[in-house]
Amino acid sequence: QIFRRERLNGHYEVGAFVVANTLSSIPYLFLISLIPGVIAYFLVGLQKSIEHFTYFALLLFVTMLLVESLMMMFLMGVITGAGIQGVMVLNGGFFRLPNDLPNLFWKYPMYYISFHKYANQGFYKNEFEGLTFPNPQQGANSSISGEEILRSVWQVDTGYSKWIDIAILFGMVVFYRLMFLGIVKLGEKVKLMLKKRVGSSKKTSPVVEI
Repeated sequence: QIFRRERLNGHYEVGAFVVANTLSSIPYLFLISLIPGVIAYFLVGLQKSIEHFTYFALLLFVTMLLVESLMMMFLMGVITGAGIQGVMVLNGGFFRLPNDLPNLFWKYPMYYISFHKYANQGFYKNEFEGLTFPNPQQGANSSISGEEILRSVWQVDTGYSKWIDIAILFGMVVFYRLMFLGIVKLGEKVKLMLKKRVGSSKKTSPVVEI
């Protein structure tokens, strides 16, 4: 409502609003990601290294920024945005593994559109790559690598780096912000066209004297 009022008064353009909205939300989203991230990361005993924790916090921050960008597109319909995210959660590869998803719609294309796919894979790769675990199923002294667990258990695509996952998520952030910009601009054009039509119809309407 504040944006609409200030926009009607000609204080700034739509592009300036989208950029300012993005930049102003970054510090708060970073704190929201970092503070619970520190508690959760060390509480469950994940890999204790600066590199792994930095990636964990950065991926969590980008995911938070992406969720906000997605919801900005549905400011007039929060239920719609939450419903779309719910569908993405179902086929993100966590509740059902990728090979168990029905191919029609759920895997192609929703599995590859869902940002949860890339967020989960980034977290998995960050934790399991480079580790070795005991494998009692193959014998007392046998072991299994973290990469093999990613491929066989979690069915993660290990053909590319975990940094590619975070780059894809960042690309989605840019895409959703641009869509938000386009939606706002389109909404303004539609309202302007409707006002012009209403105004022209009033001018051309005949006046009947009684």
